[in-house]
Amino acid sequence: MDTTENADEKTLTISNQPRGNEVQLLSLKGRSLKNLGLSHGDLVFVQYKSKQSGPSVPSESPTNAPEASSSLGDSAKRPWDSVTEDTVDVYWRSQNGQIPRQKDVQFCKHGPKGMCDYCMPLEPYDASYHASNGIKHLSYHAYLRKLTPKTASDATAALPPLNPLDYRVKVPCPTANHPPWPAGFCTACQPSAITLQSQPFRMVDHLEIASQDIIERFLQAWRRTGLQRFGWLIGHYEPYDKVPMGIKAVVEAIHEPPQEGELDGLTLGLPWEDEQRVRELADRSSKPLTIVGYIFTDLDPMEEDRTKNVYKRNPQSFVMSSLEAIFAATLQRASPTSSKSSPTGQFSSRLVTAILTATEDGLVDVSAYQVSEQASAMVEADMIEASVDPAIVRVKEEDRSADSARYVPDVFFTYKNEYGLEVKKSAKPAFPVEYLMVNVTHGFPQNPSPIFQTVKFPIENRPGLEDQAIDKVLSQLSNLGAPDIVDSKHTKPGEAHKTLELANWLSDWHLISFLGTTQLFSPDDMKVLIHTVTSPTLPEDSSQLDPLLATEGWQTLMTFTRESAPRAVPSASAVDDEIPQEVLDQIAAEEAASRGPGTPGVKTCPHCTFENDPSRSDCDVCGLPL
Repeated sequence: MDTTENADEKTLTISNQPRGNEVQLLSLKGRSLKNLGLSHGDLVFVQYKSKQSGPSVPSESPTNAPEASSSLGDSAKRPWDSVTEDTVDVYWRSQNGQIPRQKDVQFCKHGPKGMCDYCMPLEPYDASYHASNGIKHLSYHAYLRKLTPKTASDATAALPPLNPLDYRVKVPCPTANHPPWPAGFCTACQPSAITLQSQPFRMVDHLEIASQDIIERFLQAWRRTGLQRFGWLIGHYEPYDKVPMGIKAVVEAIHEPPQEGELDGLTLGLPWEDEQRVRELADRSSKPLTIVGYIFTDLDPMEEDRTKNVYKRNPQSFVMSSLEAIFAATLQRASPTSSKSSPTGQFSSRLVTAILTATEDGLVDVSAYQVSEQASAMVEADMIEASVDPAIVRVKEEDRSADSARYVPDVFFTYKNEYGLEVKKSAKPAFPVEYLMVNVTHGFPQNPSPIFQTVKFPIENRPGLEDQAIDKVLSQLSNLGAPDIVDSKHTKPGEAHKTLELANWLSDWHLISFLGTTQLFSPDDMKVLIHTVTSPTLPEDSSQLDPLLATEGWQTLMTFTRESAPRAVPSASAVDDEIPQEVLDQIAAEEAASRGPGTPGVKTCPHCTFENDPSRSDCDVCGLPL
């Protein structure tokens, strides 16, 4: 600290690079030099700001271990250490991720327990393995392993390897030598030139739809109205074994927010006011769920054959429009992934864009994408906009007005010309949208085991098409005999199937979500409801439903079900017992008079004149002998 100019200790940062990877020095308190991986001769770049308002000069100097030790105290914790990552990240961090190989019969000359260069496991980022298996992108955790290989020094491994991109002018400027943007800027606060390139990694490698019924129910609205539809994908993340250290997003339900569909598009309100409730409800499932992406339709039936759709998304036109890419970047930026590998504790996003569109043969299929970190950063900096041509993205003009200041650095993209040579070209005023896209594979499981057993209940926010109402719930519960269903300890022999039928009917995301809006269930009861009906053992074990049957919310619902049940129609004899005899005699007389005397084929009672069947010996009304 002796060589600094009144340095503010709170602003001191160190890094293993001249620019980037900066870490607050105070966050490293309590860590020894050995723990940080520093040794004699290591180069550490230090920056700081002066306590006084005057300009301060960033300091860069090589620091050896003895000199650095005096600045380390004890107590503070690194910010990224407190991050809670998704369970799939926790899993992959505990694995080595290496790709096993069998003994090569041609080149391996060692015994069965030996190992050589031809059979030793490959690292998860091995380029030859990815090329031979047609894997275009590294998985997120394979990319992390590539950035911090085993051969890296402890100092390098101790610092987060990922830096979220930011193309905005730094305000205030680190040098404090000039008025803040847009009044002034310099090389220290302005972003560098951007070269667009294919992102080498992807946050999600595969999109899996837990059941085809989920997609079919979503498509029903479009099939019945012809209007496009949008939905949020509710699901979770799991390891994906088709890609080294891969991650897949598994979709368990589609929640449809309020929207206005059109033939060639739709209108949404963002943020949607029910989002917090839906997120909290999904998180209470037996396997915590979250919003893993969104899906929308883009379908246009052929005029000559309405059973098929126009194939309009293809390599010759576009597969994702510039407007859709900017929309995806906006949502991804708002849904970052928690990461211990970033100094901010967040990096990129796992939100997947799924599009239901036509295949080459006119059928409907799913396409899945993400947009790159560069796309999200450019949208955050307000640098790009959609074009009339859906395959083209426009770069905005720079704007230095005080109310909408926008700095746009030089943007380039590279491509191979007709001679196979790589050429760099300016992206202004426009560039192909494919430079912002990351492909994600998709599919359905061979052996489906969805968390929700059914998708038959009316879907939310489909007014006039499917209306959710409590009377429908009560009617169905009555048909299932729900008020008579008791816990497993008191269930009569042979009636356990009724409990399972009820459990299967209740295991519907749209029904559960609707019940959460009726005020019949408390928040704690809703937690029991969704946790119970999503239990993986429920389809075989009816006792899993017992906690729900004991809740106050369920008892209230059963009370309403009993009260709304239709009353039994009394029998004719019961009605006759309640009607006075003189009234019955009068009715019989009026009926006989209306038919006229001597109706053939009947036997008239001489006492009450009621006409009886000729085979009777006594009157059906008064009971006296005929």
